[in-house]
Amino acid sequence: MTAKRAAIVIAVVFIAYAVLLGWRGILLIGTGDPVAVVLGVAVLVIPVLGACLVWREFRFGHRTEALARELEEAGGLPVDDLPRRPSGRIDRGAADAAFTKYKEEAEAAPDDWKVWFRLSTAYDAAGDRKRARSSMRTAIAHHDHP
Repeated sequence: MTAKRAAIVIAVVFIAYAVLLGWRGILLIGTGDPVAVVLGVAVLVIPVLGACLVWREFRFGHRTEALARELEEAGGLPVDDLPRRPSGRIDRGAADAAFTKYKEEAEAAPDDWKVWFRLSTAYDAAGDRKRARSSMRTAIAHHDHP
């Protein structure tokens, strides 16, 4: 299953959950009991907050995909040439030179979204999701507001 399909399935499950939870919140509010009303309002906040988070993630994925398409059309997608272990995982020790190169490129051209995109893909390939997402957010920001 592709990541996009998995995200859609998760979103559909979330929507069903949010509807059921929202309905319970409305039922609690409808009782008129002050404690139940407060609890019902609190229960209604959860699906709203969840919807905001799901929307944010879908938007991030869409923007990332758009940047990848743009780079691909320009022939600038990064080549995955990082050294790997026999298992197929990135050899972090041997890949340090590549990461250093990508980081230096980002420092030399901090407003170039393409550099940040390449750095993000290197982090992602190495399994460092936190830095990969942070770098991709920087790439998106520089692309949208050059």
